[in-house]
Amino acid sequence: MHNLHWRKITLTGFLLIVVLFTKAQKAFEPNLPDHDDKLYYFGIVLGYNSSNYGITHHSSFLDPNNPIKRIESLSSGRIHLGIMANLQISKHLDLRGYPLNLIFSEKQFRYTTDPASGIITGTDPQKVESIVMSFPLQLRLKSDRIGNFRVYTLAGMKYDFDLASNSGARNTENMVKVKKSDYGVEGGIGFQFFFPYFILSPEIKFSYGLSNVHSRDEQLIYSSVIDRMNSRMVMFSLHFEGGGLGGRKN
Repeated sequence: MHNLHWRKITLTGFLLIVVLFTKAQKAFEPNLPDHDDKLYYFGIVLGYNSSNYGITHHSSFLDPNNPIKRIESLSSGRIHLGIMANLQISKHLDLRGYPLNLIFSEKQFRYTTDPASGIITGTDPQKVESIVMSFPLQLRLKSDRIGNFRVYTLAGMKYDFDLASNSGARNTENMVKVKKSDYGVEGGIGFQFFFPYFILSPEIKFSYGLSNVHSRDEQLIYSSVIDRMNSRMVMFSLHFEGGGLGGRKN
C-alpha cells in the first residue's frame, strides 16, 4: 500500500506539472533557444526510489520438513543523488551517463514459518540495507520542443556496485547475503521544462536487475530456501540540467 500510495502521488504530480506548464506557454518567450546546438551539458540528480527483490525459491522450499512456509519481499523507499553527463547526438537523440550516482536503498523480507517448527516469526520484516554506486548508460529519445516543454523516453543498461554488501559477513541464523555486483536494464519517461537559466526534468524510471545477487548459504535457514534474487526498483528523479553548457556542435 505504501508503494502504491507513492506511485499515485508521483503520477498526479507529473500530470499537474504538464498541465500547468502547457497552459503557461503563451505567456513566456522560449528559454535557452540555443540549447539544442550544444554538444554536451551536465546536471544534478535528486530523487526517491522504491525497491524490492524478485525471488525464485530453491527446490528445498518444497521439502515437507522445511520450516519456512512463505517469503515476501516488501517494497521500501530511500533517496538517491548523482551527477549526469549528456551528449546530444542529434536533435532527437542523446547519450546519457552518470559519472557519480549514489543510490540508498532498503529491501525487506517477511517470513512465515510453521508454528510446529519452534521458530518464532518476527512481527518486523528483516532488512537488507544497500548503498549502491550505479553506472547507467542510456539512450534518450526526445520529442520536438514545444515552446519551453519537451517529452522524452529512455532505455539503457547499468552496472551496480553495492558498497554495503554483506556477502563477506559472518553467518547469523537470520541472514540473507547479497553479492556486491549487479547489472541490469532500465527504461523510463520524463519531461523537460526550460527555464531562463536551467532545465528541470522530472523523470520516472524502472530498473530491473538481470544477475542473481543472492549469495546462497545452505547453513542459513532463511537463505537456504531462496535460489535467485533479482533487484527491482522504481525511481522518481528531478534532473537540474545545465542550460546550454558545453561546446557547440559543428
